[in-house]
Amino acid sequence: MEQNSSNIKIHKARIIGSFFLLAFLLYGIGRNIFESEILAEKYIGALLIIGNSIIVLLIGIFLRKFLLKFNAFVANFYLFSRIFEAIALASIVLNMFPNVIASLDLGYFLGMIVLGIGSIPMCLILLKHRIVPKWIAIWGIVGYAVFAFGFLMELFGNKWSMYLLGLAGLWEIYFAIWLIIKGGKIID
Repeated sequence: MEQNSSNIKIHKARIIGSFFLLAFLLYGIGRNIFESEILAEKYIGALLIIGNSIIVLLIGIFLRKFLLKFNAFVANFYLFSRIFEAIALASIVLNMFPNVIASLDLGYFLGMIVLGIGSIPMCLILLKHRIVPKWIAIWGIVGYAVFAFGFLMELFGNKWSMYLLGLAGLWEIYFAIWLIIKGGKIID
């Protein structure tokens, strides 16, 4: 059942938008600090990475609640992708334990692949129900497909992700700002 987009409101839209932006900062700064040789900085980096995982999980929980209005499978699949991403990104902190050596990149690559694949159906819901302007939804679909492909290629040794993550990364920033400005009110 397709709903009239003028009756749709994204619950906690400003919080979700803020969380998208906060996740970029927490993981980006945390990962950089975590790779320090100074133990105190490594601990701070680990805390920021764990904070990112909590924020990523909350994005999934909040958007699942919204997506359930349209498609339960997509809502649950999106939440699963965010749970997987949160765990995969946090796996780097296992390196804090003695005698544990975890790849600094494998969890990141896997988390980004699952995020990309899980976000495509979410963007399709945004498109189908006119929740965002059509061009924003299409941007998300294409951006996440290219994004997931780039990180999949990383698993095969091709250093493509840095060249293919821009569309989805910029989409997340734009979508976050859109959520904050619109406050979840959909206007035709």
